[in-house]
Amino acid sequence: MISGTNFVIMTNKTTENKTLRLPAEWEPYSAVLIAWPHRNSDWNYMLDEVERTYVDLVKAILQSGLTAVIATPEVDVVRERLIGLPEEKIILFEVATNDTWARDFGVITCEDTDGNPVLCDFKFNGWGLKFASDKDNLITRHMVDKGLLRGRYCNLLGFVLEGGSIESDGRGTILTTSECLLSLNRNGDLSRDEIEQSLCKSLGANRVLWLDHGYLAGDDTDSHIDTLARLAPGDTILYVKCDDPEDEHFSELEAMEKQLMELTTPDGLPYNLVALPMPDAMWDEDGQRLPATYANFLITPRTVLLPVYGQPQKDFLAEQIMKVVFHDREIITVNCSSLVQQHGSLHCVTMQIPNSVLPL
Repeated sequence: MISGTNFVIMTNKTTENKTLRLPAEWEPYSAVLIAWPHRNSDWNYMLDEVERTYVDLVKAILQSGLTAVIATPEVDVVRERLIGLPEEKIILFEVATNDTWARDFGVITCEDTDGNPVLCDFKFNGWGLKFASDKDNLITRHMVDKGLLRGRYCNLLGFVLEGGSIESDGRGTILTTSECLLSLNRNGDLSRDEIEQSLCKSLGANRVLWLDHGYLAGDDTDSHIDTLARLAPGDTILYVKCDDPEDEHFSELEAMEKQLMELTTPDGLPYNLVALPMPDAMWDEDGQRLPATYANFLITPRTVLLPVYGQPQKDFLAEQIMKVVFHDREIITVNCSSLVQQHGSLHCVTMQIPNSVLPL
C-alpha cells in the first residue's frame, strides 16, 4: 500500500480472486431506479408538488432512452400519475419505503473480470442514524428476491456506504469525502486505513482520493461527494465554486478547490477542473438554508439530467457549462426546487442500473 495525504493505492481481490471494477456513471446502462414519494414519508406536506417533479423526472429518464424502475408502496397511485407515458418503459414494483433517496440505498453494481455483474448491497443507516432507514435498507434484497436484479448478490451489510458518497472513474479511482466516510455513526469502529481497505476490496478500487474540505449548509449527508465534486469523462472534475467572500461556504469551498488542484489522474497528470456556479441562496419556511447544487446531476449514456432551481441566470450558466463538458450528450434540465426542500436533488433520487442486471 502506498499512501499519501489525499490518496491511497492498493491491490485488491474479491474472495473469488476476481478483481472487481466499479463502472463510471457515464458508461452504458439501461435503467434508472427511483423511489416514489408517498403520504407516509416526509413529503406528505408537499406531496402534490414533489409528485409533479417526479413525473418530470420520469419523462427525462424516458427521453434519455432509459427504463424507469420505480419502487413504491402505492403502485396504483403511481400508475395514475404516469398515465400517458409509455408503459413498456416503466417498471413498477411494490415495496415498503421510508423515503425517496435511491442513490443512497440503491444497489451499487460492480463487474468482475468476466464482465459479470456483482450486486453490492451495503448497509444504509439513514446517513449516520439521522433518519429511519429500516425499509429502505431492505430494498436491494427485495429487488433481488423478486427477480428485478440479476447477478451475483454480494451481502455487504456489515459496512455502511451510501451511493452518493462515492464517485468512480471506472479505472480504479474512488473520489470521496472524509467528513462523510469517517463519520462515527457510520463505520466508527474502523480507522481511515481500514475504511480504505474495505472500499478497495468491495469495489475493486486501487486508488482512493479524499477531499477534506467542502460542505453545503442544510446538507444531511455529511458532505456527500455528489453535492460537491463529480468525476466526468476526459479526467475532468466538475465542482462547486463560491465567488462571494461573504457567503458562509466561501472558505471551505475555496479550500476544497485548492485540494482538487493537488489531485492527479491515474497517469499522474492534473485533473481538468471545471467550476460550477453556486445557486443563489434558497431557504425553507423555517429560515434554514437549503443545499441547492448543480453538481447533483445524473450522467446517462445519451444525456445529462441537470437539476435547476428556477434561477434563470444561474440555471442558464450551469447548463452552458454542462454543454461544453458533455458536448456529446444532450443536456435535459429538471426543476428540482421541490426536491431541495427535503435537502436533496436529482442525483440523490436516482440510481443507474447496468444493461446486464435488469431483466428487460
